[in-house]
Amino acid sequence: MAGGKLTPRQKMINLMYLVFIAMLALNMSKEVLSAFGLMNEKFDSANSSSITTNEGMLQALDKKALEDPHFADAAAQSNKVADITKKFYAYIDNLKKDATNGVEVDKETGKLPYEAMDKGLHIDETWFKGDGYSSKGNDIVSAIEKYKADMKSVIGSNSKMNNVMSELNSKFDTKDVKDGEGITKKYLSYHFEHFPSIASLAKLTSWQNDVKKAEADVYSILLGKAAVESMSLKNFQAIVALDKNVYFQGEQVTGKVVIGKYDANTKPTSFQGPGKIENGQAVISMTAGGIGEQNINGTFTFMEEGKPVPLKFEGKYVVVPRPNSANISADKMNVVYRGLPNPMTISFAGISDNNVNASATGLTKAAKPGTYNLNPSSGTEVTVSVTGKMSDGKTVTDKKVFRVKNIPPPTGYIAGEMGSGKGPKSRLQVAQITAKLPDFLYDLSYTVTQFTFKVSGQPAIIVNGDRVNAQCAAALAKVGRGDQVSIFDIKTKIVGIGSGIVPGKCSPVTWEVQ
Repeated sequence: MAGGKLTPRQKMINLMYLVFIAMLALNMSKEVLSAFGLMNEKFDSANSSSITTNEGMLQALDKKALEDPHFADAAAQSNKVADITKKFYAYIDNLKKDATNGVEVDKETGKLPYEAMDKGLHIDETWFKGDGYSSKGNDIVSAIEKYKADMKSVIGSNSKMNNVMSELNSKFDTKDVKDGEGITKKYLSYHFEHFPSIASLAKLTSWQNDVKKAEADVYSILLGKAAVESMSLKNFQAIVALDKNVYFQGEQVTGKVVIGKYDANTKPTSFQGPGKIENGQAVISMTAGGIGEQNINGTFTFMEEGKPVPLKFEGKYVVVPRPNSANISADKMNVVYRGLPNPMTISFAGISDNNVNASATGLTKAAKPGTYNLNPSSGTEVTVSVTGKMSDGKTVTDKKVFRVKNIPPPTGYIAGEMGSGKGPKSRLQVAQITAKLPDFLYDLSYTVTQFTFKVSGQPAIIVNGDRVNAQCAAALAKVGRGDQVSIFDIKTKIVGIGSGIVPGKCSPVTWEVQ
């Protein structure tokens, strides 16, 4: 058809053939433009549905967060994602105005004239400059990168969101792209430059669809994670539920251990039983029955998904006779020592510690319930008086007398040996003089502050501290094997507990030189 000499008739046939091909190409172009328009409509419809669905999921998360603190973090993250998504979605909406610049909606159909949107001059002129981007093109790329960075700052630390971030990075990868002919193009150029405006519009609407999908994925993952967290066994406790609360010596203890969940946000709407609801909990208040085993039961009612859910409970308790005497005992001794915080346990059987009052000279309450310290200062006896207030308001009293004794004097030690030791003079010269109170109920710590050093036939030497000095060493030089060295008038002080007490006279020590 292109070679040889053609007849006029053949030339006419060829011309008609070219016109026919051009007409086919023109019709195909309109069909493609219409297809882009229909695609845009599909994306728009899906986006509208996604907006409604995502808003519902966010509202559900916010409502759940008010009911269950386990959903608080998920709701907070979701609201941040919602804000990021809303801003970027609106930004894309503004970009879509560039694709429809100069295009009027058909008044009869209410739709854009897709087949007439075969040019994209406004985007070409405003997004691009030469082979690169215009200032607006750079702004678009920056907005995309900011969106990804903002999303990563919220969900990037959650490993369950890796696929969401990976998909966002892939769909909004702004790096240069190679086209089908191997030519490297800018990201926006590859997707929008010289494209029909309807194609650019459909592309931007698909961006919005990708953004809404990512938002929905985040909500779904956070909602699921929070639900798992709420139901996690770490939020439950093993609760011992005995068949009754008091047992007698030798009686078999029966009951069960159950898994229960304590939740301050789960509040009963009503309560039937021996008590009433106060501050979201059932407070039991009743008069104990006769001595022996008694039953207690009732029903909680909770609201779940708008419907009342009754939960019955049943238990037992044992009533014992009223106490008429207190249990008062010294924890470590039969007597109490002057100047020391003697530990005591003071209680009334059947009466809680906050209803027990104990008094005595030098008596103070310790940290644990029922524990006290008694520190007598003078006299030979001290009386501890105790009053207990029972649940019906009546009181019971008791008292006990304790003997008060002084702390025994300490025993002298030399080189770690009590009372006496033996060895070469060289060992004595480095030996330490110490004092201890062996077999005493308290671990008192003594420090030797002074002692008298005496070698037979030589003047006594007074030494400050707990080791022999140079003067003592000089005296030792004249000592022979078998001679005795006496250390007496040992003065001490107590360090730590009992530091305010003046110790008694410490026993002396001797050293036999060998």
